[in-house]
Amino acid sequence: MNPRSWEAQAIRRIEADFNRSADTHLIPVPLPAFPGVQLYLKDESSHPTGSLKHRLARSLFLYALCNGWLHEGSTVVEASSGSTAVSEAYFARLLGLPFVAVMPRTTSPEKIAAIEFYGGRCHLVDQPGQVYGESERLARELGGHYMDQFTYAERATDWRSNNNIAESIFAQMAHEPHPVPAWIVCGCGTGGTTATIGRFIRYRCHPTRVCATDPENSVFFDAYATGDEGLRLDCGSRIEGIGRPRVERSFVPGAIDTMLKVPDLASLGAIHYLRGVLGRRCGGSTGTNLVGALQLARRMHEAGESGSIVAILCDGGERYAHSYYNPDWLAANGYDVAPAAAAVRDCAERGRTLPWEIAEAVRP
Repeated sequence: MNPRSWEAQAIRRIEADFNRSADTHLIPVPLPAFPGVQLYLKDESSHPTGSLKHRLARSLFLYALCNGWLHEGSTVVEASSGSTAVSEAYFARLLGLPFVAVMPRTTSPEKIAAIEFYGGRCHLVDQPGQVYGESERLARELGGHYMDQFTYAERATDWRSNNNIAESIFAQMAHEPHPVPAWIVCGCGTGGTTATIGRFIRYRCHPTRVCATDPENSVFFDAYATGDEGLRLDCGSRIEGIGRPRVERSFVPGAIDTMLKVPDLASLGAIHYLRGVLGRRCGGSTGTNLVGALQLARRMHEAGESGSIVAILCDGGERYAHSYYNPDWLAANGYDVAPAAAAVRDCAERGRTLPWEIAEAVRP
């Protein structure tokens, strides 16, 4: 078969899969303590592979195909903390390509099982920082292609339109009381989603500001605050899906208006509070975003401002049954989530200040 014929067939399969999928939901979340401020969660868990990374994986595959990097029989290799690998395994199976995910050994067993369900193979490493070099090595040895989400996330997505997440948010907000959000809150894994949202906002001349949240054991916040993009850590984030031990190439500080450093206990308390509000579980990064949104809602309320905030619900909590929702795991890691969840509730429903120090860095 002509290589271009296979590429065209592969692209048609991905586009057909997109046409079979509906958009993700925008869920209102009540904030009784802050009247005049409406909060919404953009529920990315409703994608076929269950997370925000489904959008990224589709974009990365199309980008690789259109650049001539993927061919019939190519082995696809990716470095990931789990969710992107789940989504890429889905698209690799769709195209009949072998897939290898290089991930930290601490990745949740639920994510590993999901990758294997889609026919992928998991290659586990001991340290988070090893995923990059090991992915490059495997791609060379297998004669395959290293997808490299951490480099290409910010450029693979068409940030002007094409139903990216930002365009979707603004379209869904059209009939709300405050259709143009005052803030959009998103964590940083690759940095690609904040880049897409920030660029779209500027392109459409919206006054909306972007708040990026960062967990413990991540360098993004400090790099944003200091301008030092050479920062490194020798450990990984416990909030899977966001936070990195190095500043990734897809991180675009200029697309972000402010960053918040959120303690992990606050993130975990937030998802346990949110479970009672939504009636279902969310992943830890959603809790990080919720804490950021509450900080902004309180600030708007105290300033006498009304408006809307949209935060990203990144994935569902079923992937974290062994950890964030497991009392034994929480106790073993020193997390007492019941008081933390109560503190989040007191903020959202009674207007009390959150009890954690949440550092902020503002774009100059």
